[in-house]
Amino acid sequence: METMTALTERPTTRTSTPTTDQPQTGTTRQKATRYVWAVVRLALGWTFLWAFLDKTFGLGHSTEAKAAWINGGHPTQGFLKFGAAGPFKGFYNSIAGAAWADWLFMIGLAALGVALLLGIGLRVAAVAGGLLYVMMWTAVLPPENNPIIDDHIINALVLAGLALVGAGNTLGLGPVWARLPLVQRWPWLK
Repeated sequence: METMTALTERPTTRTSTPTTDQPQTGTTRQKATRYVWAVVRLALGWTFLWAFLDKTFGLGHSTEAKAAWINGGHPTQGFLKFGAAGPFKGFYNSIAGAAWADWLFMIGLAALGVALLLGIGLRVAAVAGGLLYVMMWTAVLPPENNPIIDDHIINALVLAGLALVGAGNTLGLGPVWARLPLVQRWPWLK
């Protein structure tokens, strides 16, 4: 009995060697998580930038060349005039094709795409992009495949997640951005 007590009271200095059956270490998992969030950021950034490029130049995916913004087209007209439904249909129909709405929408698409692709200003991008997604969600209420949630709400939440985890610090210019005097002075610009 005495031997058993002595064994349990002694500190052990033996270390175990990890085997392939053991789960990933925290640092490996953290690194993988950072890269997954970075790839999500890049993918979402590309969706915004592509929408901007297609609507500006009429690259033929969703916008024909004759309807391109540079050819006098109105990027907000088609969706807001013919795609809007639900309780806010009248509001969205009333701003469809308005010059100020076209400019705000296109500047938003370009700025969100650039911010996400570069990994800069993710807090501002999360708020602005979240607002844009919620507005697009309200334009088609109720959603087609679910009475409440659709991809607009999910993507708004993803934008919030990107900002919260600092997704611009991996495969992005987040660290460089954070050192700028302007961002140092106003940290909400991170």
